[in-house]
Amino acid sequence: MTRKNTPKTGSTVACCLLLTVLSANAHHSPIIFDTDTVIVIEGEISQFDWRSPHTYIFVETTSGSGEVNEWQFESDATPILSRNGWSADSLVPGERVSIRANPDRNAERNHALLIALEKSDGSVLTPTAGDPNAPPPVGRSTLEGIWEQGFENFLEFRIRGLEVRTTPAGAAARERYDILTENPVADCVAYPSPMIVTVPQHLNEIIVESDRVIIHNEFFNVRRTIWMDGRDHPVNGERTNQGHSIGRWEDGVLVVDTRNFADHRSTLPGSGLPSGAQKHVVERYILNEDGTGISIEIFLEDPEFLAEPFTHTLEWRSSGYTELLTFTCEEDQATRFMFEPPRP
Repeated sequence: MTRKNTPKTGSTVACCLLLTVLSANAHHSPIIFDTDTVIVIEGEISQFDWRSPHTYIFVETTSGSGEVNEWQFESDATPILSRNGWSADSLVPGERVSIRANPDRNAERNHALLIALEKSDGSVLTPTAGDPNAPPPVGRSTLEGIWEQGFENFLEFRIRGLEVRTTPAGAAARERYDILTENPVADCVAYPSPMIVTVPQHLNEIIVESDRVIIHNEFFNVRRTIWMDGRDHPVNGERTNQGHSIGRWEDGVLVVDTRNFADHRSTLPGSGLPSGAQKHVVERYILNEDGTGISIEIFLEDPEFLAEPFTHTLEWRSSGYTELLTFTCEEDQATRFMFEPPRP
């Protein structure tokens, strides 16, 4: 094993490292992986676990003294990897590979976050390099279609969310939050709005019907129904993960108003702030002039935990993909990166 505090030079490797670090921040936490350190591991594939929300690669290494160890490498969900050229058959037990990765901060674990994998034939697989055969963006005349968000939007949203002013109750909840044991995603519980709007790499589809708008997010296969028939929020209505959404059109702008959120510990990224019973979110979806992007203006208020409303604007870009891929969260897979020790 080789540890390096800086990545190798070269635009391709630097780009892969940058995107992987961003991915780590988006889906896990800097608490889990040391994104300032890069390790290089060479060995043989012992198992390729092609499942969501995280794919795992197990590699056996042999030391000079003949000692055999197994490393566990975490990567993205199957839809993301599929669009980057991976498949369930990409790796087979017994083949030799060389892997660059960010190690677990717990040095006792042979566990790391994948940056790039080189096979014996010289081919390279990366989780976030971008699909070279991806269809070009499509200019649209309406909000209908498939959209995606870039990393730069998520990072800005994350930083803003960590800086938000909280009430004493919010500060106490944030102080008590332990991502290792309280992260709802580890129980296959999807992010609510506005977090679900911000997940990078996973696709989003907007479907407009006569009495409703459907916003389908590939991450956790979340389908939000926005009622457009003039109804109001139910009084003392059921609190659900995605809440109750009603909408209206304002000169082509889709305005989505959501209340009745269930309790959740990720109302903003990385903060551990809960969703309170009074949480209220308004989203405005605005198509840009050439139809290649959507600006999403977000307003979030939650007087129990936020000292003031949180506002932010995100950008979705048009995607040339024609369908969302299947995302099936499996709880044993979701908890693995936080709870499972190295396999014997």
